[in-house]
Amino acid sequence: MSESFELRHVDHIVADAVGPPGQRVFYLQAAQGDQCVTLRLEKQQVAALCEHLAAMMSDLPEAAPVTRATTGLREPVHEAWVVGAMGVAYEQADDRILLVAEEMVLETDGTDDDDFDDDDVDLFSTAGLLGGAATARLYVPRSMVKTFVAHGLAVTSAGRPSCDLCGGPINPDGHMCPRLN
Repeated sequence: MSESFELRHVDHIVADAVGPPGQRVFYLQAAQGDQCVTLRLEKQQVAALCEHLAAMMSDLPEAAPVTRATTGLREPVHEAWVVGAMGVAYEQADDRILLVAEEMVLETDGTDDDDFDDDDVDLFSTAGLLGGAATARLYVPRSMVKTFVAHGLAVTSAGRPSCDLCGGPINPDGHMCPRLN
């Protein structure tokens, strides 16, 4: 079982990517003092989280000015686990956004054989329903969310260019567009 985290006073939060377009790995990183947590996500998860947070923030009064915004990953980047599901809530009493990330857990049929195949997979669990998923609870000051959202959306849109005909990504070595057949 992976380690769970609770950072009640986040002072660094960023969604960023490492690697060249088409091979990027996306991370959500948060820190509180010397404790730094890095979780791996999919590009679509980062985009959906940022879009949801932007909509949520538009419904709230303007936040206090940012005292310290961060837009880069702290090195070294060591992922704790892969995110399966995320939840977001507004904590009005503390004026913080609560981000809850749950670990992606692959459930198998329980056999001990080392050969893994599709028949061994029963389901993918992303909630702690099976008792084995780690969670990260990140309490983020609202003043940091605007910078987090802007940077996250910029990172997700900075990948490979899209084909004008099919909308698929164009790789550095070219693109075989299905619409040209």
